[in-house]
Amino acid sequence: MSELENGAPEQPEQGYVVNPEKNETITVDGVTYRRLCIKTHVITDQDDICQVVEKYAAPLVQEGDIIFITEKAVACTQKRAIPLKDIHPRPLARFLSRFVLRTPYGIGLAMPETMEMALQECGTIRILFAAAVSAVGKLFGIRGWFYNIAGYKARSIDGPCDFTLPPYNHYVVLGPDKPDEVAREISQKVKTPVAITDINDLEGQILGTSDKSMDRALLCKILKDNPLGQCSEQTPMGIIRKV
Repeated sequence: MSELENGAPEQPEQGYVVNPEKNETITVDGVTYRRLCIKTHVITDQDDICQVVEKYAAPLVQEGDIIFITEKAVACTQKRAIPLKDIHPRPLARFLSRFVLRTPYGIGLAMPETMEMALQECGTIRILFAAAVSAVGKLFGIRGWFYNIAGYKARSIDGPCDFTLPPYNHYVVLGPDKPDEVAREISQKVKTPVAITDINDLEGQILGTSDKSMDRALLCKILKDNPLGQCSEQTPMGIIRKV
């Protein structure tokens, strides 16, 4: 189903929400921005992401706005959400997952199923090399080398957590395919700049933009506190607007 059983959640009167414990505005380099979070139905592989953005975000857009969309929403429409029951981790995946640091913000590759998908997405040799480099880094008290080597495909893999929105609490979601192309396609449809984001409460990156000239570092600063939330807010997209 592309809608909840009782239909899409009703939009608030103003068309956007501020998620609990999040701020609507942020000031970066002396400029204040609003981050307008937009509720949608539960997005699945039955949806077209362009149509979803056109339905929920496009009517709220003003000149100068930027639409930002979570990588998970895009990936789900690309059939890149894999049921746990369909993933069969090899012994190497079980071994490597034991050495991945678990955080409160997501399980990452710290479970055999997500590590198995990393091996499939990135290649066994690359993951083994990243693991070896990471082990050396840990000897010197340095973390983060694994994902620097493995790349965004490994970093973008999401496993199920206690706070994951159903039905994806029983899925592994891969990073989106060709995020720049997707951003451009959406932008052409809604006539607004678009960014595909991978932001959590710990870190963030911009996976795709509709225009190469868009400042990814600035977008990361604007979204660094993850206004869309990390739990079941059901706000997979939003609008950045200068105050």
